Amino acid sequence: MSTTLESPATTASSTTAKKLSPAQIEAFGKELDDLRARIVADLGEKDAAYIRDIVSKQKKLEVAGRGLLWAGWFPPAWIAGVTALSLSKIIDNMEIGHNIMHGQYDFMNDPQYTSKNFDWDNTIHADSWLYTHNYVHHTFTNIIGKDHDATGYGVMRLAEEQPWHPIWLLNPVFCGLLQTFFQWGTAIQELESEKFFKREKTWAEMKPGLRRFRDKAGKQALKDYVLFPLLSGPGAPFTFAGNAAANLVRNLWASSVIWCGHFPEEVETFSIEETEDESHAEWYYRQILGSANFTGSHWVDVLSGNLSYQIEHHLFPDIPAYRYKEIAVEVRALCEKYDIAYHEDSMAKQLASVWKKVFKLSLPDSFYTTSKKAGLAEIITFPVRSMKLKQQAAA
Repeated sequence: MSTTLESPATTASSTTAKKLSPAQIEAFGKELDDLRARIVADLGEKDAAYIRDIVSKQKKLEVAGRGLLWAGWFPPAWIAGVTALSLSKIIDNMEIGHNIMHGQYDFMNDPQYTSKNFDWDNTIHADSWLYTHNYVHHTFTNIIGKDHDATGYGVMRLAEEQPWHPIWLLNPVFCGLLQTFFQWGTAIQELESEKFFKREKTWAEMKPGLRRFRDKAGKQALKDYVLFPLLSGPGAPFTFAGNAAANLVRNLWASSVIWCGHFPEEVETFSIEETEDESHAEWYYRQILGSANFTGSHWVDVLSGNLSYQIEHHLFPDIPAYRYKEIAVEVRALCEKYDIAYHEDSMAKQLASVWKKVFKLSLPDSFYTTSKKAGLAEIITFPVRSMKLKQQAAA
């Protein structure tokens, strides 16, 4: 990885940080290795008790939510049921499933909490997730051409390196749709369907992933939209609607958490060339520059799977996530010591930054060569103003 190459979208602080010498980066990496070793050596019953308690709370919420939806014909019961089931699905996916499948609790040697055995309340097959997320994304974080997430999962323009096309005028629409149907979008991510439509991938190459999608997503849909509604008898429509609402809430929340940790404007991307022959210390370095944290309460941390500490998660994906809060204190201090940008802001500001970026990248690059300081209002009104200028020119 080149330590002098500057990406086109770096901030002043990150540009300075990317000029660290190789020796400084290796020293920084050594300190992170030492921090990791200390945390791993301390793992034990306290961590096991934490995840067991979270799983117990999640199961109680699911039972409460399903039970209340059975009486969903009564509006207060329906609202309470959707709330409990939404929280259950969020905790199952974020604090339990995501973290267990990263191997954070493999040290317990308990089959219930091992990455190889766990399955979650989601449409994405565990094997698909382990490949697209645990391996590809965490190994090649924000490397354009390798990390599918960095280029908008194949359906959004989220990096300047992606050539502009008129289809990207719908970038905000695609972003909103992906957030709404997030569990389904991630379920088919391993297919990289855009390559099939560009004839870069054959139908035969798509089949294994499609089988995994059919098996897992089919079971999930059967459970939420057939089995539980039927068990509700006359209340089936209320249960069906309640399950759909809970899935929507989970999708919007989970995608917002991920957006905030990966796509704010200050987060950097990297080329394949500048990450060739990358050392482990340089890998650490890239994880920090390519990630962002957001602040919130204890329950925001829990409901986000502690991905509010996305920087620490990218550094140590297999360490129990609830430990990231204590780890962040030392990581932040190390970044200060070595003058490395540490991106952190409120969730609202990070999400606003992402949406500003989504709107910005929906427009032709030429728009920014003549208006480099365009604000959100200019971005949104650009199509209207452009049309007026064409009408004036025609007149």
